[in-house]
Amino acid sequence: MTGFTADDLIECYRQGVFPMADARHDERVFLVEPVKRGIIPLDGLTITRRLARTVRSDRFDVKVDADFAGVISACAAPRPGRLETWINRTIEALCLELHTRGQAHSVESWLDGHLVGGLYGIALGGAFFGESMFSTESDASKVALVHLVARLKIGGFVLLDTQFLTDHLSRLGAVEITRADYRRRLTSALRVDAEFPGAPRYVGGVEALQATSQTS
Repeated sequence: MTGFTADDLIECYRQGVFPMADARHDERVFLVEPVKRGIIPLDGLTITRRLARTVRSDRFDVKVDADFAGVISACAAPRPGRLETWINRTIEALCLELHTRGQAHSVESWLDGHLVGGLYGIALGGAFFGESMFSTESDASKVALVHLVARLKIGGFVLLDTQFLTDHLSRLGAVEITRADYRRRLTSALRVDAEFPGAPRYVGGVEALQATSQTS
């Protein structure tokens, strides 16, 4: 696919499809609409007691949109067990453009001044399309996810799309729904006037846990 623009990307998300690539250095993009879709119910995030302690301790300095480019670059980097990525240069550039337009956001975990974990995604109406996450410190990406869910709930979002269901996401409360169910939820979510709470809206660990209220 050539000539794919940021506006085209937004329309894809509105239609329930998302872009992927075969490899980092393959500039081609193809569209995916899974038969089964992964989501995290915003009232169903699973937070273990150990993770709750880490969140509550504010061990990580959690920031929003402080280094969006750094997050997407880290998500696309090779890692043990995964030498290639679906985030090619085309997708990265489009997401960076959406970020400048206020439609893509990152939630980041920092430690001693270094970016050590985080996630990014696209916000449309009351839907947040989680794209990818990374971590170089234990629980760094999980803490970012807790803060993401807290901010989504505070901002009035109703749908957190994870695209696929993985074992990792399943342990955090993600579930799999049918394509038809997803489309119904997406249609409703796009009608919602939600607002992603930006950097000025500070959410600390205790407040994040209070917003999610799902500890096991």
